[in-house]
Amino acid sequence: MYKVTIVNDGVETVIHSPFINGHKLETGVIKKEINKIDSFEMSFYLNNPAYGKLKPFKTLINVLNTKTGKYEFEGRVLRLEGRMTEDGLHTFSWICEGELGYLHDSQQKHREWRGTPKDLFISLLNYHNSQVEPHKQFEPGIFEVTNTTDNLYVYTSAEKTTFEEIEDKILNRVGGELRIRKENGVRYLDVLERIGEDKQTEIRIAKNLKSISQNVDPTEIITRLTPLGARIESDDPEATDASQARLTIEEVNNGIPYIDRPDLIAEFGIQGGAVVWDDITLPENLLAAGQGWLNEQKVVLVQYEVSALDLSLIGLDIDFFDVGNSYPVKNPVMNIDERLRIIGKTTDINNPQESSLKIGDKFKTLDEYQHDANRAARRVIELESIISSQSQRIGQLLNQIGNVNNEIDNVKNVIENADLEELPNAINSLEQAIKDLNEALDSIPIYDLATPTQDGLMAATDKAKLDLITITQAINLDDLKAKLDLLSITQQIDLDQLYQDVQDLKNS
Repeated sequence: MYKVTIVNDGVETVIHSPFINGHKLETGVIKKEINKIDSFEMSFYLNNPAYGKLKPFKTLINVLNTKTGKYEFEGRVLRLEGRMTEDGLHTFSWICEGELGYLHDSQQKHREWRGTPKDLFISLLNYHNSQVEPHKQFEPGIFEVTNTTDNLYVYTSAEKTTFEEIEDKILNRVGGELRIRKENGVRYLDVLERIGEDKQTEIRIAKNLKSISQNVDPTEIITRLTPLGARIESDDPEATDASQARLTIEEVNNGIPYIDRPDLIAEFGIQGGAVVWDDITLPENLLAAGQGWLNEQKVVLVQYEVSALDLSLIGLDIDFFDVGNSYPVKNPVMNIDERLRIIGKTTDINNPQESSLKIGDKFKTLDEYQHDANRAARRVIELESIISSQSQRIGQLLNQIGNVNNEIDNVKNVIENADLEELPNAINSLEQAIKDLNEALDSIPIYDLATPTQDGLMAATDKAKLDLITITQAINLDDLKAKLDLLSITQQIDLDQLYQDVQDLKNS
């Protein structure tokens, strides 16, 4: 029921036929997962038409489900893995990637972005399209996600591919799930709240459930919650401690800073934890938010690995299994009776009825944890670069303030010494110093404050990390303020009037 074709320079070749007497692949396995690039792994013998015709990155490959009329995989060939068995039989295995992989073929550019998530997504895709061949391009499609302010303030990097930037700046910050959609020969990339539908076909024991394994992770459970609100400014003007106190619920909770959930404590014991709401400034609102979070938290993360028979292929079920869809799953022996969602699927095209399904919450693999750690490290480097740039600009500003102070002293000396001939030159120098200072002030960008719930200079998820930064060099803010106050006074002087008064004095 599957037809596999390759395309080289517009020429299509069938390498796996749905008919009995057609060419066959030795193996062919499709793997799909939400927000991941699809993969297709295949192997064949020397007599297959694919032999000698596959070119990494150039050869396109498609897997058509002839029963549904839909392509279950579309992409390109990546790399070869050849092998020879003890009896001298040669087989060739190829790994292919889905069309989302095209987004790795373009690099983004460094830019400062302030705008809606949707506009950023459109900008990222448009820049991708300007760099790649037509068959790798995506048109911006349906966009359903946003954050509370419908605004992002981020930096994109020339070191990252388009896929990495979409994953980092869109999916990880405002959520959403990617879907490729084709209409009238146009490939669209959608960002949806959720892909898939709720189906009625049951996955249950004694019907189509072959095997099921269950993984339960209760380690993130909080049974005693300490809600924390906005930061409280210190009363000490000399305080420079980066770790400021936060609003708590003690005054509206009988002097206790935490709240309990007795049913969970009975089950798991006391498991303390804190959640921060930077935008809450009233203790009664903080208490309500904490209580709501504690009541609604997911107690444990549960994931199932399911091997099930897709009976729709032989007409015994209406719905076939697809990534993103949810299905009723029933296994009384394991006390499972709930609607669960498929987040990953593995299909063997030679045995399509035996689908391996990944259902439930997604646990990170070691590779994914390492990937997240590397991404966090890159963000720290980006932050260091921004801080370095800001330090240079502040240094330039301080130099300009020094120049203004010097010119003010020169004017005072000229007036005190009654050197009227030099006064115009002194005034011109002061005007130029003030102009240079204004230009220095204009060159400093304005950044919004970041919170754990709203992006600013950095990602919201990185805000807590900034609190750990230790100040190694103190800045005399009082001295800087005095200089700025003096600058404010000098800028209010009517220099033209001062010059005219001096001329009148000289003529008299």
